[in-house]
Amino acid sequence: MAHHRFNTYITGLIAAEINRFSTYYESALQLLPLPSDKGEMFAEVNCDEKAVMDDLSDLNPLEDTVRRVLILNGNFNHGADIQELLTQIFDKIGRGDRIVAVLCNPYFRWIYRVANALRLREPDDHVTFVTNADLRNLSKLCNYETVRLRNVGFIPFSLFGVGDFINKIMPAIPLFRWLSVASVVVMRPIKQFDTKPSLSIVIPARNESGNIENGLKRLPKMDGVDVEVIFVEGNSTDDTWEEIQRVVALEEYQYLNCLALQQPGKGKKDATMTGFDAATKDIVTVLDADLTMPPESLPRFYEAYRSGQADMVNGTRLMYPMEDEAMRFLNRLGNLFFAKALSNILDVSIGDSLCGTKLFSRRDHYRYLRWLSDFGDFDPFGDFQMLFPGAELCLGTVDVPVVYKARTYGSTNINRFRDGTILLKMTWQGFAKIKLGALPKS
Repeated sequence: MAHHRFNTYITGLIAAEINRFSTYYESALQLLPLPSDKGEMFAEVNCDEKAVMDDLSDLNPLEDTVRRVLILNGNFNHGADIQELLTQIFDKIGRGDRIVAVLCNPYFRWIYRVANALRLREPDDHVTFVTNADLRNLSKLCNYETVRLRNVGFIPFSLFGVGDFINKIMPAIPLFRWLSVASVVVMRPIKQFDTKPSLSIVIPARNESGNIENGLKRLPKMDGVDVEVIFVEGNSTDDTWEEIQRVVALEEYQYLNCLALQQPGKGKKDATMTGFDAATKDIVTVLDADLTMPPESLPRFYEAYRSGQADMVNGTRLMYPMEDEAMRFLNRLGNLFFAKALSNILDVSIGDSLCGTKLFSRRDHYRYLRWLSDFGDFDPFGDFQMLFPGAELCLGTVDVPVVYKARTYGSTNINRFRDGTILLKMTWQGFAKIKLGALPKS
């Protein structure tokens, strides 16, 4: 009876980890459940549609923007040929699907043997113990990317909340986080689009009158791509709004399907969200109107997405040498700090967390909004509120390096000390809510 309670507690922790993203997906399928699997863990997984699939012949790919969670609970530990299994699944899924593998800790194989011998758990032999290095290698061989590996279950009981506390903080502690009972691994199939998705380019603009037409002139033509450009003007004190209206009416830019909007509120995030809500194309991206991120680089973001390298494409300005006065020294240090901090919190590699240009599916934008409604509206700038859900929803993130340019018109709207304080607060919120799974103290 005691080992059953322990197993139930651990399966609850595993399901809670899967629920971090499955809640925002369209459906969840458990593939090929093992004979010893009583279905307790899958019963606790949250998703609008759920089903168990005993035969892979019933699995078929859906359109690329539909997201499904495909769960393999212990299958890798019992599989004689994991590579063959992953290959079979790859041919039957779409780009939006995510494989979720639940595995026991390979370094604790002796514990399972002792537990089996003493009948402290259901007697089943774990044939295969898979290390993290093995998983990443198998991912590459089968055209997947391992986008998340989370350790779950350090204490197999609550004991008046003490176990709950330990299970929350242990994943945040280096070295000790590898002492978990199980791991939850998420794999993303690397699949490119056969066609060219359409693209919405949102350009928030405040006091950028001198950059409006130049931005359109410098946008490269992407053959075969249906593009729309959405200007969102916000509370300018110069003639930015009048300039936008003039430029979008010019005949030479009609092929860009330009739209002019004024934001209802204040701040870059509000302007960006206004543009995203008005977008009609498959993919959305942001181009800052100051043109410090060269518009000529946008095709690189598009191709990184289309080729299947990632479903969240993020710009990084910190790789190449910058033009003089493009970024002040303290700003650069701050950008490096926040990139490292977010990489640790989100368990993804981020080279620059504050580059304004990011690209992802418009359908994922609405998933972001659902996630943010649960997490909390915490970001007045918009960069973190795209990176956080992008990582937590297991999209897969890749950085595209750009040469950061100095402004040729106007002045920055950033106050490094005031805004830096806000970013620190947001970083703490991310650590407390994501890494520790607890709300920060107010």
